[in-house]
Amino acid sequence: MTKLWSGKMSESREVRGFNPDYAGRRAECDGGGAIAGTRLAGRQDYAGTLTGDYIDHASGNAPPWRWYLMRDLTLKPQNCEDEAIWCLAGNLHLID
Repeated sequence: MTKLWSGKMSESREVRGFNPDYAGRRAECDGGGAIAGTRLAGRQDYAGTLTGDYIDHASGNAPPWRWYLMRDLTLKPQNCEDEAIWCLAGNLHLID
């Protein structure tokens, strides 16, 4: 079951949940990252398997940003040593 946010928030808040529709699904996601030695950012591509776990981050009265946990990465930047990452829902593309 997906939790939906409604109401006002006066400070930063984090809500954790689980979406069974995403558990075990392969996906791709892209995100930004700093380019070492510059003040610039570049796009980074990832692919892997979603766990179904998510975190909604919100601050003030703004709606939350949902992040899904991706593991078993099959594509990641060359210097990335992470075994799992959090992907912003809007940058997530389900493969199957």
